[in-house]
Amino acid sequence: MSLARDVSFAGATRVFEEGGGADRFWILRTGAVDLDIQVPGRGRAVVETLGAGELLGWSWLCPPRQWHLGAGTRGPVCAWEFDASAVRDLCSEQPALGLALVTVVAGTVGERLRATRTRLLDLYGPQESRPTS
Repeated sequence: MSLARDVSFAGATRVFEEGGGADRFWILRTGAVDLDIQVPGRGRAVVETLGAGELLGWSWLCPPRQWHLGAGTRGPVCAWEFDASAVRDLCSEQPALGLALVTVVAGTVGERLRATRTRLLDLYGPQESRPTS
């Protein structure tokens, strides 16, 4: 937490865009953030909504360090922001911390992949045929 800084975002703020450079991450304290993916010809599709206590951003951990999703606030948000380079340096100095952080981030990545898959199937998967009356 010594590396954290308090930040606030207004409502309807883009925090980051898919494909942009990932050089920080946040732990949300209040508010909600939508994670979205660009769907060609259809715009953004929200795949998950994050709230207080959740990690926003994991792409900073692994090269090429580009955001895999986009993120935008639903309303005002308060968070702790971390500089990714400083956190990676600290993890190099303290391998036990690094392992614990990687374990948490890996769990988050798995959850986000499942949520994205489910949401995209809901939006764009084959629809069951319905009998006509």
